[in-house]
Amino acid sequence: MVAIGNISFAQNTPAPKQSESILIFGATAHLGTGEAIENSAIGFVDGKITFVGTADKADKSAFTKVINAEGKDVYPGFIAPNNQLGLVEIDAVRATRDDREVGFLNPNIRSIIAYNTDSKVTPTIRSNGVLISQVTPRGGRISGQSSVVQLDAWNWEDAAVKTDEGIWMSWPRYYTWTGWWAEPGEIKMNKDYKEQVQQIKDYFTEAKAYANAKPSTEKNLKFEAMKGLFLPKSIKGKTLYVDVDFAKAMMEVVNFAKAEGVKVVLVGANDAWMITDFLKKNDISLIISQTHRLPSREDEDIDMPFKMPKLLSDAGITFALSINDMWQQRNLPFQAGHAVGYGLDYEKAVQAITLNPAKMMGVDKMVGSLEIGKSATLFISFGDALDMRTCIIEQAFIDGRDIDLNNKHKALYEKYKAKYEGQ
Repeated sequence: MVAIGNISFAQNTPAPKQSESILIFGATAHLGTGEAIENSAIGFVDGKITFVGTADKADKSAFTKVINAEGKDVYPGFIAPNNQLGLVEIDAVRATRDDREVGFLNPNIRSIIAYNTDSKVTPTIRSNGVLISQVTPRGGRISGQSSVVQLDAWNWEDAAVKTDEGIWMSWPRYYTWTGWWAEPGEIKMNKDYKEQVQQIKDYFTEAKAYANAKPSTEKNLKFEAMKGLFLPKSIKGKTLYVDVDFAKAMMEVVNFAKAEGVKVVLVGANDAWMITDFLKKNDISLIISQTHRLPSREDEDIDMPFKMPKLLSDAGITFALSINDMWQQRNLPFQAGHAVGYGLDYEKAVQAITLNPAKMMGVDKMVGSLEIGKSATLFISFGDALDMRTCIIEQAFIDGRDIDLNNKHKALYEKYKAKYEGQ
């Protein structure tokens, strides 16, 4: 093992189970619920939060370890939705990509069993406070099932917070682009759009009929995976996540989901600002694209991606922030901070990367906010965690376990800092 200072090149070892009760006091606690507590106290025992309140009401003697966090901030662990963390290591190396399967309709594909807990990317992500991820498949019309994982584990079984919680689908596009990457291309109407939509409807009709049929010894694995979408509302089944951008298509997806009786979350949703009344009326949640991007159309305001979170918040729509690029998940909190700079309330920005995605994934009873009874998955920041200029994550806990925040980036920084300072 080669080490530079206190930073090791070896893979981070998962932290042991919490063995002593811990109290963090004096910090500003951003609860993830849209509220904050100045001069707070957060206590946790055996991986569960047992106290949330002001420091003057906390009994320090009831805790084995007391952490003085005066002048600092405490946040719930940030949650990164819709990404391939642990499924892709190096984009340019095919052997390290395991985020998609052959075929067009693959609802039975489980991303969780391909999740790699030894990824060198993961430590770089959690160093910025992202402690939970939604591992999501790609490819085809129906890509497969996503799972929620915590980012400090020996294997995927230990990492799993909730497995197979949703099925991912890409809605057909109205337009197709004939270009490739940076090459000039032509935008054309998708002449097969209606046929492609009908194929989806026919597939769901068959899947629903299968789900409602009498049990049989013959199993259709694809339709078996779809069963969870058609459970009664009183039973929390699977969520249908649909990647869709255009306003008209978004409305079609919502009406389609209502007709099929499935819970839907719209992903991407670049045109959401155009149909806020419709989305609010139908109680639709969104996982919107990153704020650090260009607008979708030439005639849109140049800052539309920056201010869309504010517009959605003002309309009362529940949304979560996401980043499409797997490597860039470490910048998720800074996307939220960018939205704050364009008018979004700070605590609502925190909520967009904590409790809101937790609710969409059905894990809000366990994680997503600093509340008594929930998992002690949180971190202490010296400086604003949503500001890349001041964010320094000093200590992080997953299920009360004090995790290692070292990573390859830090090791390389120390290595070359030592080299050039010595010249």
